[in-house]
Amino acid sequence: MRTKDELGRRGEALASRYLEEAGFRVIDRNWRCPLGEIDVVAVDGATLVVVEVKTRSSEAFGHPLEAITPGKLERLYLLASRWARAHDLRFSGFRVDAVAIIDDGTGHPVIDHLRAVS
Repeated sequence: MRTKDELGRRGEALASRYLEEAGFRVIDRNWRCPLGEIDVVAVDGATLVVVEVKTRSSEAFGHPLEAITPGKLERLYLLASRWARAHDLRFSGFRVDAVAIIDDGTGHPVIDHLRAVS
């Protein structure tokens, strides 16, 4: 049985691989500032994409996407602009995506990707 941290790290690695296979370019992971952390930063075409990854071993306490609250979403939008300023990069726009992973450790993880969470 994996710890919560191990499950989270595995989920972020799976999400990054999934996004790259979908044509995204992952450019940063686990970026932190005083406001919080971005799990994955990627580029989709000319768009900066901040990705929140939620990994669970089951849906016993609800679907992983249910953990993304309005407050968390608002903070992710602020973090996206902070990340872009900190890296002095310009994009035609940015969006927040979410990747939910259910990984019980016995088979293939189930991955759901929700684009442009609002």
